[in-house]
Amino acid sequence: MSGEPTPGYAAAGRSEGSAVPDEAGPSEAPLAAESETYELTVNGRALSVQSAWIGESLLHVLRERLGLPGSKNACEQGECGSCSVLLDDALVCACCVLAADAVGSAITTVEGLGADGPTDVQRAFLETGAVQCGFCTPGLIVTIHDLLDRDAEPSDLAIQEALAGNLCRCTGYGRILEAVHRVRAERAGQAAR
Repeated sequence: MSGEPTPGYAAAGRSEGSAVPDEAGPSEAPLAAESETYELTVNGRALSVQSAWIGESLLHVLRERLGLPGSKNACEQGECGSCSVLLDDALVCACCVLAADAVGSAITTVEGLGADGPTDVQRAFLETGAVQCGFCTPGLIVTIHDLLDRDAEPSDLAIQEALAGNLCRCTGYGRILEAVHRVRAERAGQAAR
């Protein structure tokens, strides 16, 4: 080995005048991440995010920086739905959204849905036994609120399609579907009055 730096290594991720010599290996010279401060509107409140890395996911910021643990961290790939939140009234997986991209948007988490006590969806989950281990429950509740707010009387197929993005390892979804049917019937009864 000649002691020469690997070709291209000195330029990778470094700018002119770097304080770290080109000969230093990757473990010796971690690149410093720039930190940012920004504001997110979560559940109707303006919350400041201090000293954040610009590449942090919305899920990470909600849970770790803002203390809102309702959205769960499972797959981190947008496949399980356990981190579902509403971003400007659109259902998204918070693990797939950069927190900095949510600046200026209205974010609603499961905590924001039941600010005045349990919602009808949350009560139905408890009454039907749809809550098993509970890990997927917050994402399912946000998803069902989104569905029923968009379509007051969804068909069984529409319900199943809406829930297709939420994985539950404990159930066969029977009790979850029963909870959705119960809320749909309750809301229809209230609308008829």
